[in-house]
Order: sequence, then C-alpha cells, then structure tokens
Amino acid sequence: MGRLSVELCGIELDNPVIPASGTFGFGYEFAELYDINCLGTFSFKGTTKDPRFGNPTPRIAECSMGMLNAVGLQNPGVEAVIHEELQKLKPVFHKPVMANISGFSVDDYVYTAQKLDAEEQVGWLEINISCPNVHGGGMSFGTDPDAAYEVIHAVRQVTKKPLIAKLSPNVTDITAIAKACENAGADAVSLINTLLGMRIDLKTKKPVLANTTGGLSGPAVFPVAVRMVYQVHKAVSIPVIGMGGVSSAEDVIEMMMAGACAVEIGAANLVDPFACPTIIEELPAVMDKYGIENLTDIIGIA
Repeated sequence: MGRLSVELCGIELDNPVIPASGTFGFGYEFAELYDINCLGTFSFKGTTKDPRFGNPTPRIAECSMGMLNAVGLQNPGVEAVIHEELQKLKPVFHKPVMANISGFSVDDYVYTAQKLDAEEQVGWLEINISCPNVHGGGMSFGTDPDAAYEVIHAVRQVTKKPLIAKLSPNVTDITAIAKACENAGADAVSLINTLLGMRIDLKTKKPVLANTTGGLSGPAVFPVAVRMVYQVHKAVSIPVIGMGGVSSAEDVIEMMMAGACAVEIGAANLVDPFACPTIIEELPAVMDKYGIENLTDIIGIA
C-alpha cells in the first residue's frame, strides 16, 4: 500500500478521496474532464426503485459558506441505472464503484439493494437512511434507531457486499443511530448528510426553495461533521467515512484525525469540478508539512 492508500471494508483504495453521491452524477460526466480513475472511488447518484423527477423548482439556493438543495432524489430508477448508466461508466472507470441507495419503505430499499448487489462493478452499497419513511408519517428512517435498524437489517438479509449506512445529522444523538446500524449488520457508516435549513426571499417574503426547506452543505457544516465523525468513531467498531463541507487536503486530514478512514467530498465538486483531483494531488505535500508518513497512521488519532 502507498502512503495515501486506505482500506474500506476489505477493499483497498489508492487514496481516501471519494466524491459524494448527488455531486458526481454517474461518474462518466466527469470523465470528460479528467481521468476519474485517480479517485479512491465515488458514490453515484442516489438511486431509487422507480424513476423520480424530483421536487419542484427552484430547488437549489446559495447561502453564505454553502448551499441549500431540495432536489428530491431525481434519478432514472434502478433498472435504468443498471442497464444504461453503469454501462456508460464501465469504459471510463476501472475500479469498484459505490452505489448509493434511497427508498421510502423498507421494501424499496431491499428491492433496489438486491438489484445493485448483483452488479459486478458495484463494490459497496451506501444506504441513505435520511429518506422520509412514508409508512412512518414521513419521519426520516435515520432519525430513529429502531427504524434505522429495520432498514439495514432487512437489506443485510439480501446482500453480500459491504453495507455502508449513510447517517442524517438531524438528530440529538447520532451515536445511537450509528450503533443501531452496526448492530443491524452495517459494515461501515458514512456521515454527515445535509443539515436541514431554509432561506427566505426578502422581496417576495416567501421561502426561496419551492420545497420550503432543503439540505445545507458546504464549508459551513464542516465543524459539525468533524464533531459527529469523532463521536461516532469512538462509539462503534466499524469504519467511518467522513463528509460534510470538505474542500481541501487539510480538511481531509482533519476528518481522518477525527476518525474517518475515507472522506467523501460533496458541494466542493459543484463549485470546482476539479476539486477532488486537486485535493489528491495536494495531499502528499500537506502530509509532509505535518509529519505524516501514511494516512492510515492518523485515523482517529485525535
């Protein structure tokens, strides 16, 4: 293993940098700009059982030190992802890819996970439990330990590949959710997803987003993400993937010191499509600056 190499659920990554779901499409779009094989891997666009158009517009809003989004899981559905999107990815990406899965019922998650588990190019299944449970009054699966356990346990029964539970930060105690996912059979957890926020247009006196609220991402959430990664790393024995406002090589190292074995980068890709390769290129110099020989040496060192 090289000095940037890390391991994620038994699969070696050349480096810990992973573009986050929803900010990197299905990968081949970015392959027109650079060789995406330089990445550790990437998490492709959140996929549901059926096609989704998403929420009404406007569904993106800028704000200080970040952005709000209420895209609403727009995607072509799992069948189209398998037969169209992954086929376009194969010629340009020669590593295992992370499949991000969303759903609105336990059966939704199980169906989609089972389909993607059978795909050779899929290395991990990242289960986004921040989705509203339509059978539970609309509350996110990821805000209740029992609901989180139910989803991960059900998916675990029908899949063999590593399961990563993607956690919502919109909770009082994120460690309780992480422990529930670990007990249900998750092989790793990734956090944080976006924080709930909103903006109001002073001229129209109405919310900026058609959905009223949206997910806050970007540098503003970074300290919250570091704190939660630190807490979860101490609470569970499975690997932690850190994300939330990461936009530099220094941020990657800080997140790993908090306990992350790999780091997802989201909103930064929307600001600069070359954010991830730039961070990978700058990591060795930043490691030298702080006397770090190998990245694996600093995981959870804080």
